Amino acid sequence: MSPEERELLSATHVLATENNRILRGLRSVQRWQSFWSAVKWLLIIASVFGSYYYLQPYLDKILAVYQNLPDLQNLLPR
Repeated sequence: MSPEERELLSATHVLATENNRILRGLRSVQRWQSFWSAVKWLLIIASVFGSYYYLQPYLDKILAVYQNLPDLQNLLPR
């Protein structure tokens, strides 16, 4: 192997090692981003269901009033 080839091989090895380090870092960041994205969506879904659970009695009362509106209109004098 000539000295030029050895130098080229050494430079290629250094670049490959650096690329590997950068790609591993990018993959790590991608994994964390996926994890936090899943946590964010779980919090959003949980807060929607929690809000519905908390507001359900009020929503049931409002729905009952709206369902009784036709009956109330029949009671009004014309």
